[in-house]
Amino acid sequence: MTSTGSAEKAGAGLPVGRPPGAEEATKVLAFLEPAEALRLKALGEVREWKAGEVILDDQRPAPFLAFVLAGRLAVKKLSSFPGRYILLAEFEPGGMIGEGAVVEASRQPAAGTVVAAVDDSRLLVLPRERLQQLLSDEPELAQKLLLRIIQVVRRRLQGAGERLAWIL
Repeated sequence: MTSTGSAEKAGAGLPVGRPPGAEEATKVLAFLEPAEALRLKALGEVREWKAGEVILDDQRPAPFLAFVLAGRLAVKKLSSFPGRYILLAEFEPGGMIGEGAVVEASRQPAAGTVVAAVDDSRLLVLPRERLQQLLSDEPELAQKLLLRIIQVVRRRLQGAGERLAWIL
C-alpha cells in the first residue's frame, strides 16, 4: 500500500504471525474482565499498517471493528484545497475504529474521510461476521462491547457538539 492508498488497497493491512499477548489485550480492552478480553482477542486477528498507509476510506465499506494495539491513527477529511486534509481525530492504543460495522454491513466513512496510520500501527481487527457470531454465542460479552461502543460514540458526539458550539 502507498500513503495515497487506492480503494483496492485501503483496509487490507498485513497479517501478523503472532497474536497480541494477554497483557497487551487486557490493557487495550480494559473495559472487560481479563478473561473476557482474551475471548474477544481470540475472535480477531492482528494486522499492521505502515506509517501513511490508509486503513479506511470512503471508497469501500469498513467490514470490521478494530482496536489500536500500538501506533497512532489519524481521521482526516479532504479539504477544499486539493491534496490537503483537515485533522478530525487521532487514536492511540486503546482507540477504536470501524464501530459502524457492528450495526451496518456496508458502513463507510463519510465522503472525503480517511483513516490512516500516522506511525507504524498494529490493530486487533474483529471482522463483522465474528461480531455477529459473538452476539449469538456470548450475549453478555457482546452486551459489554456494545455498551463500550455507545460510550465512545457518545463522547465523540459530545466533543463534536462542544467544538461546534465554540465555532458558532
